[in-house]
Amino acid sequence: MVRPRRSALYLPASNARALDKARTLPCDVVILDLEDSVGPDAKDEARGLAVDAVRDGGFGAREVVVRVNGLDTPWGEADLAAAAEAGPDAILVPKIAGPDDLPRYARALEGDTRLWAMIETCAAMFRLEAIGAASLANRCDVWVIGANDLVKEMRCRPGPDRAPLLPALAMVVMAARAHSLGVLDGVYNAIPDLEGLARECRQGADFGFDGKTLVHPSHLDAANAAFSPDEGEVAWARTIVEAFDRSENAGKGVLKVEGRMVERLHLGQARRLIAIADAIAAHEA
Repeated sequence: MVRPRRSALYLPASNARALDKARTLPCDVVILDLEDSVGPDAKDEARGLAVDAVRDGGFGAREVVVRVNGLDTPWGEADLAAAAEAGPDAILVPKIAGPDDLPRYARALEGDTRLWAMIETCAAMFRLEAIGAASLANRCDVWVIGANDLVKEMRCRPGPDRAPLLPALAMVVMAARAHSLGVLDGVYNAIPDLEGLARECRQGADFGFDGKTLVHPSHLDAANAAFSPDEGEVAWARTIVEAFDRSENAGKGVLKVEGRMVERLHLGQARRLIAIADAIAAHEA
């Protein structure tokens, strides 16, 4: 199933008011966070609030994801067990360093709950192929860039253009696509800088990310705009599909459509673009 994931908003699960507000925000994904945004003293309370929020529902078409603490922390086991029992759409796990990390989380999943994985360590960058294969075997559908942790490990200075991170971003997208996985860009830290945010969202869309993780509701509009197909793209995609669907073009690998050469590989791209556009329209209805 094609689902829009243009905007994935992290919310500290310790903040009950924020969880209530999330049910009204124009985000495609709500990530109830038990990890970075929750202090040690609030971990247990946040876990209970996240479980209650998942069970209470009311998030509409939004995907609901719980980010747990790692299994190497004092809270990881309890987080994973509680989140799996609550049954969100997915559980997001931090700091995946290699393929052997995923089965430890996947074994706890129940029902239709899927696994999402944070790619945020230098070690993971050199094991993307193996992590991709392990993802397919362990109900993992989506990778999420953890840019802040990656910057910390690299000791780099990303700057407005994220130059030191660009090779890593490209490799993660390519590895994700090689294994038919969704992939989301990392957060933008300068909350008031909406112009810089919009620029980074466009960069992420150009790289091929499905959407962007966000830390503030004011960032939703920029992400939704950058990762939505524009009307012209959708119209052209429908033209391609209509051309290949004509009986006289059955079996043809290449067509000339409105003066442009179009191959069957473009047909697959067109159908996916239309599916995303239709899913966004349904989500926003």
